[in-house]
Amino acid sequence: MPAGVGGPTFPAMRKFLGTASVHATAAPTTVFAAITDVDALPLWNAAIERVVDRPAVLGTGTRWTVRMHPRHVPPWNSVSTVEVLDPELRHFGYRTQHAGGNPSFVRWHWSVVPSAGGADVTVTWDCTLNTADRRWFGGPIRRRQLAREVPASLAALAAHVQSSTARPQP
Repeated sequence: MPAGVGGPTFPAMRKFLGTASVHATAAPTTVFAAITDVDALPLWNAAIERVVDRPAVLGTGTRWTVRMHPRHVPPWNSVSTVEVLDPELRHFGYRTQHAGGNPSFVRWHWSVVPSAGGADVTVTWDCTLNTADRRWFGGPIRRRQLAREVPASLAALAAHVQSSTARPQP
């Protein structure tokens, strides 16, 4: 088809990035512990239906699997592999990929920094789309979903750590 005929064409999306932050009124170590507690992920991330498989101990190179089920899309299993786990600096990074083997993936990085009255939490995501279906359809949909899901998850995380520190310890 000649240029200009049939309307504009758009290049397929190959990557997208995002970032979100929240202030939590809990100690930075408490917040970092909550972020790295794989079993507790469904408590504050509404897109995670359940934890399917987890390592006995979380460390660089270990993997866990969750059942993802964001609103309005079919569920899927997602495998995460730890790339960075630094409790002292409170940095946590991992790579997620569809359990079915699709080569597209997302790198997530969490940072927890002390601030007045608690901690500032920042998460970034860097999504690489390696298949045509992800570039043209899945990526644009997931980018919009993450723009809503991640801030909501961070707010739920802040509430989760605040309520867990407000409970009396046995």
